[in-house]
Amino acid sequence: MIAKELLKGTLRSIILKFLFESEKLYGYEITQKVHDRSGGKIKLTFGALYPILHRLEADGIVQTETENVDNRIRKYYSLTPAGMKEAERKIIEFEDYLETMKKMFQK
Repeated sequence: MIAKELLKGTLRSIILKFLFESEKLYGYEITQKVHDRSGGKIKLTFGALYPILHRLEADGIVQTETENVDNRIRKYYSLTPAGMKEAERKIIEFEDYLETMKKMFQK
């Protein structure tokens, strides 16, 4: 498992990356994508996910739509046009951060 203190500053970027790659996702899908792509090393809880999604929505980065799926209402999240630009910026910023950290930890 990845330490929570390492993840804390990266969850927004991770969520934006997955939304950037998909037309729309609902909360459980996001948690599963994080789990699968991390090889099970990152367990994104709903308690961590939804406050970020709600902030992104309040900031105009994501929009929501609901659908009735098997008699249940499912809320989907997608990026707004401004959110697409923000996601692209965050992805580039995070890739640069990763490269810098690799350099910092080389022997």
